[in-house]
Amino acid sequence: MAKYVRPKALKKGDVIGFVAPARPVEPSKLERAVRFVEGFGFKVKVGRSCYLRHGYLAGEDGVRASDLMNMFVDPEVSAVFAVRGGYGSLRLLNLLDYGLISKNPKVLLGYSDITALHIALNQKAGLITFHGPMPTVEFISEELDEVTKEYLIKALTTSEPLGEIAGEEMLVKGFAEGEVVGGNLSLIVSTLGTPYEIDTKGKILVLEEVNEKPYRVDRMLTQLRLSGKLDQAAGIVLGHFTNCETDNPEESLTLNQVFEEVLKPLNKPILKGVKFGHGKPNITIPLGVKASIDPKEVALIIEESATEP
Repeated sequence: MAKYVRPKALKKGDVIGFVAPARPVEPSKLERAVRFVEGFGFKVKVGRSCYLRHGYLAGEDGVRASDLMNMFVDPEVSAVFAVRGGYGSLRLLNLLDYGLISKNPKVLLGYSDITALHIALNQKAGLITFHGPMPTVEFISEELDEVTKEYLIKALTTSEPLGEIAGEEMLVKGFAEGEVVGGNLSLIVSTLGTPYEIDTKGKILVLEEVNEKPYRVDRMLTQLRLSGKLDQAAGIVLGHFTNCETDNPEESLTLNQVFEEVLKPLNKPILKGVKFGHGKPNITIPLGVKASIDPKEVALIIEESATEP
């Protein structure tokens, strides 16, 4: 879909729907997350999937998909927060009604495994979504770091462009602009060869990862490169790559060497060290909005509003 629809910005008193599209949720963490969100002045409606377990999944696929759809069509619900990641969102993609979601645009927040939903909803429903912190991961601490909190509140409750998100260095200098797409590297790779394959043409591709050793990051980046996805992108932004270093340095490339050898030869703007994904802070990044990589500021600039007033 060429045109994106924007959800409405959240305001105090709005109802947030909690769903578990992936792994099961610990009841104690769920209770703390509900209290935390209510402390911001919102109401919370907890979906059925948040109470279920089916092996490593939060209920069977049909239940999780129905839970997600019900939150989108429920007129009382203003936003849908995925309570955690893990694995399972990919199994829902063929079960969702993207036309119905497009007619009921709402904030969708999450990251990690939720990347599968971001890609599908961006491309099939034309919905702007939000790559950001999740209730039973970051929200369970009363000490949610201020940077994460600041960007989250601004992204979801104002209709202004998010603006500048600082990076640490330019791996390849240059200016790039386009719509923001992406998220977790392994989930992006998992869409290849499916009807939900990520579209990177002329876009700014944001990537983050956790618990993958350098050779695995190398393999996934190389697969994206061989599939043409990296060449097609206007630019690349690298976020947290947490616990992605090797345990045996003498037998491995470093993560930076992987970036130098696989990404640098693309010779297109690449920004490193933007604080999003599995780490602190976890800055909320709207997906589907126009943005630019600014080499002078060494930053990702979100130029377009992600929500309607």
